[in-house]
Amino acid sequence: MLELRNVQTFYGNIQALKEITLEIGEGEIITLIGANGAGKSTTLMSICGIVPPRSGEILFRGERIERLGTDQIVARGICQVPEGRHIFPQLTVQENLDMGAFLRTDKGGIRQDLDYVFALFPILEERRHQAGGNLSGGEQQMLAMSRALMARPDLLLLDEPSMGLAPLVIRQIFEIIRQINQEQNTTIFLVEQNANQALRIANRGYVIETGRITLTDSADRLLTNPEVQKAYLGI
Repeated sequence: MLELRNVQTFYGNIQALKEITLEIGEGEIITLIGANGAGKSTTLMSICGIVPPRSGEILFRGERIERLGTDQIVARGICQVPEGRHIFPQLTVQENLDMGAFLRTDKGGIRQDLDYVFALFPILEERRHQAGGNLSGGEQQMLAMSRALMARPDLLLLDEPSMGLAPLVIRQIFEIIRQINQEQNTTIFLVEQNANQALRIANRGYVIETGRITLTDSADRLLTNPEVQKAYLGI
């Protein structure tokens, strides 16, 4: 579904990604793990066109997208839940969800997807008329994920969905990520520092260090890899 070929991305003169090559198959959950500043978020932002790569290719279903605008990329079926949620705090929960469906015109489908996200996160339906900024951190993460789902993406990019959340909420969020993948057949590219949780729901994983992919394997094998255990799993 998605392929990155030798992608190099810069912030000014500082190179953040160094010949990143990876692929994501239809229906998979793929995780990208690494330390702070390794290039995880930049990888997602390069895919979305927020920080376009200086060189290399990004292909989505065989079409090169690295020079498309972010709105064009979203229209093709890719949507990102950014690190830190970035909901619209002054808009209500319902208005945030409406913004997620901004590019859509299928009113019946929008209503179905609204029912689906309210089934996933009943608390959002209870608070649909409250301002997003009044929600707890966990509820804002639920809203950010639901807003992305309202775009009905084929590929969902999740950037640190567990950041700053209580352990109970983290378990709930990861279970729902698995549920979205299975029920909606949504392909998921998950960027996470919580490597243990991420690898437990993923099919495959990549390890990124200082802008380079240094390791890739099945999630099960990465969980038992001594280097991964020492660096990212605290074992």
